[in-house]
Amino acid sequence: MASEKARRFQEEGERRDVAAYARRAHREGISREEVAQFYSQWAKSNKYDMDMAPERYRGPRIAADRVSELIPDPRDSARILDIAAGSGFLGQELWTKGFRLIDGLDPSEGMIEAARKKNVYSNLICDFMSEKMLNINTDTYDAVVVTGGMGEGHIPCNALYEMIRIVKPGGYVVIVMREEYLEHVHDYKDKLEPLMKELEISGRWTRVSRRVVPKYSFENNGVIFIYQKK
Repeated sequence: MASEKARRFQEEGERRDVAAYARRAHREGISREEVAQFYSQWAKSNKYDMDMAPERYRGPRIAADRVSELIPDPRDSARILDIAAGSGFLGQELWTKGFRLIDGLDPSEGMIEAARKKNVYSNLICDFMSEKMLNINTDTYDAVVVTGGMGEGHIPCNALYEMIRIVKPGGYVVIVMREEYLEHVHDYKDKLEPLMKELEISGRWTRVSRRVVPKYSFENNGVIFIYQKK
């Protein structure tokens, strides 16, 4: 009993340490270049996959489950873009569900190299997801998915326009993020959801669902937005 308590105490301490480390990538005022560098260093430490294991960070599994519900079989011909792909957690989850045409986008060279080792991506693109037009054709993907890519210094609100551009008509934009960021991140507070609504009113997309999920990341609740392009 004592050894079990000691093990749990150690695990809880490690979880708090990793959560504190991860928060450094979301500190107020951080630039997107600093964010990319931070994640590259984390990837090159060979600790990222262990630090962000599924029992701590459920985002990729949650996102893959929702994409699988949206896109029925056959899934091997559906084109998916994993935005803020990181080391490839979401790509792996999608692969296990039968998706085979998965591209990954991430601004961190270290993460791109880590994702490449997963052997589940058709293409890996090292670039920022922003309002800037990517080197991707219009109407390319059946779904674009963001999990873990929203936060301070991460993907800005205006990137929604580019997500819509590169997804096919009838395709989906899936965003999974911490619910608290809607209030705590300056670029999202009173901006992200109003812009989503504005894009719906203007006929760019239709909301499929908005759902809060418990214990999305480090015991924090998440929120899943799903929109379908018109």
